[in-house]
Amino acid sequence: MTLFALVLALILEQVRPLGARLSVLAPVAAFAEGLARRFNDGSSGSGRIVWSLLVGVATFGTALAYWLLWEMQPVLAFVFNVVVLYLCMGFRHESHFYTEIHLALRMGELERARTLLGEWRGGRFDEANANEIARLSIERALVAAHRNVFGVVFWFVILPGPSGALMYRVARLLADTWGARQDTGFGAFGVPALRAFEAIDWLPARITATVFSVVGNFEDAVYCWRSQAVLWPERSSAILIASGGGALGVRLGMPVHESGGIVDRPEMGLGGEAGVDHMQSTVGLLWRALLVCLFLLTLLAAAGWVGR
Repeated sequence: MTLFALVLALILEQVRPLGARLSVLAPVAAFAEGLARRFNDGSSGSGRIVWSLLVGVATFGTALAYWLLWEMQPVLAFVFNVVVLYLCMGFRHESHFYTEIHLALRMGELERARTLLGEWRGGRFDEANANEIARLSIERALVAAHRNVFGVVFWFVILPGPSGALMYRVARLLADTWGARQDTGFGAFGVPALRAFEAIDWLPARITATVFSVVGNFEDAVYCWRSQAVLWPERSSAILIASGGGALGVRLGMPVHESGGIVDRPEMGLGGEAGVDHMQSTVGLLWRALLVCLFLLTLLAAAGWVGR
């Protein structure tokens, strides 16, 4: 059931993607903001308690709903799996930007590519050249593919029903909202959310990086992972970008023009300068990685280790 639900959710997400605001996470985000306004006293302790309650209720409630549906009718539990997975993935929404940027660069529409990149990543890229736009797009695609597909799939397989998938997405949402807050008034309330997601994503990120290595240039991917990931400020993204760049044979990272200045970043990956051709190669890498994951899940299901 796990494998079939996953495949069906992937197909639905590709055929009819949901916009980010229409997803199940929109009301969760609004509720989380309300909790932060109500209970944030500026300390990490309050953030830890609220995070635990919100993520715990979402995870346990989903697992309980799945169990009740299973007891009533397994078909209902299967449909529940598919629906929650479909609402949690959301990669197609991000890949839309990637596809449009890729097309704009191929057509020589640099201004359009800059505008799309700004809408996708946030910030302004008025002075970014075609190589910088390709480089930033590839980096975002590698991280987005993991956090919208591979990380979700990992926890979907580990925990009962779709509870793991929802846990991962809610934890990520809290890390992106609470953990990203730098304003003084917010205090240390978001620190536990950021650290918790780092712990939750520790193993999935490394599994995804390993798959990138296997389906690409293995030796270069492992070398970049081991030698370059420590230079990037956010470790999970660093592993994905470094291994992805090595697997593709492209240089990522490096300084870029953003929001009227130059952002200094370490070099990641190996090989040539990022360009339109590397953007197409990235799409192939991600599809091969997904097929490898599905193949491994098929083997696990055949062995009886996966199949609830």
